[in-house]
Amino acid sequence: MALADFLIATAAVLGFFSLFKNLLAFARWLYAAFLRKPKDLRDYGSWAIVTGATDGIGKALVFELASKGLNLVLVGRNPSKLEATSRELRDRFGATTEVKTVVADLAKLSGEEIAAAIAGATEGIDVGLLVNNAGMASRPKYFHEVDRELTESMLRVNVNAAVWATKGVIDGMLKRKRGAILNMGSGSAMYISSYPLLTLYASTKA
Repeated sequence: MALADFLIATAAVLGFFSLFKNLLAFARWLYAAFLRKPKDLRDYGSWAIVTGATDGIGKALVFELASKGLNLVLVGRNPSKLEATSRELRDRFGATTEVKTVVADLAKLSGEEIAAAIAGATEGIDVGLLVNNAGMASRPKYFHEVDRELTESMLRVNVNAAVWATKGVIDGMLKRKRGAILNMGSGSAMYISSYPLLTLYASTKA
């Protein structure tokens, strides 16, 4: 009987700590989402860099950042899309928002070339925020069905590009003693990470 009581008490204690941990995480989320005073991103610097800036989440981000008063460096592989997005930003925000563009195919450039392109485009400007947003996925496939070329491209875009883009700005941020870097992940890495048809994408966007 004593052993049974001990096991019940142990289970109750473990359950309490598990519940407390989840409640604490929920409370932190509530605070961050609804109660915490939003940061003025311009405190980090007057310019933001966004990779994968011409479509989807990246394009939505550049408009949101422009609305917060930041100037923008757009990084993408398609010159016409970069020009179109730049034009849309200028039409909406006028002369209050400066826009630079960097044409870079992150699936083909080496790490050093990515860092050099970012550093060259941002020389002399106050970069406070880097958003490593660019991502590459494939049609759902089992891991062994993804060919070598696609595997290398996904690794370059989803992993290497984030590392080397960061190297392109980190020295300036350290010198100014301010700056922020945001690496965009994917829900597939958290919620369906065992899904066998997205193994490569989920692991590179964790």
